[in-house]
Amino acid sequence: MARVLVPLAQGCEELEAVSIIDLLRRAGVEVVVAGLSQGPVTCSRGVVIMPDADLDDVLGDDFDMIVLPGGLPGADHLDADARIRRLLKKMAEQDKFIAAICAAPKVLASAGLLQGKQATSYPGVIDTMGLADTRYLDQPVVADGRVVTSRGPGTAMDFALELIEKLLGAEQRQIVEASLMRPD
Repeated sequence: MARVLVPLAQGCEELEAVSIIDLLRRAGVEVVVAGLSQGPVTCSRGVVIMPDADLDDVLGDDFDMIVLPGGLPGADHLDADARIRRLLKKMAEQDKFIAAICAAPKVLASAGLLQGKQATSYPGVIDTMGLADTRYLDQPVVADGRVVTSRGPGTAMDFALELIEKLLGAEQRQIVEASLMRPD
């Protein structure tokens, strides 16, 4: 079974976090939601999420993918956390999937993981960082090798479905998407 780590920081975007967690779990993925600190996470719009674990407790675990929800100040907290940077670099070295949405792709950029890649983010985030070696695309979801990025809350379902396809294949994505009753 595929295992995915979703680290949550105070002030994360709840629509993105819940869409990612929910859709991956619908696909049969084991999702570990880990808070940067102990206790509940209060999201950017006041929704409270109780993580499955504290990040420190799962740092030594093996994951197939890490997914960073965006939102502010959540993405800033992820960016400032040395554990997240170390984990991202370790997973990249192990050729694991790395994904981020909304403002969180800046965490990937800060860790040097967008060099030579195509990526997207919420407008005004990575496209204003002066990343000479990163090709910014104005698309809902951008997958470049093992790095997947997306734009924001409105693209969260498309993003999560792309993650399912990366981990489990197009057939499993289609199964999950069909059950969502999305318009054609």
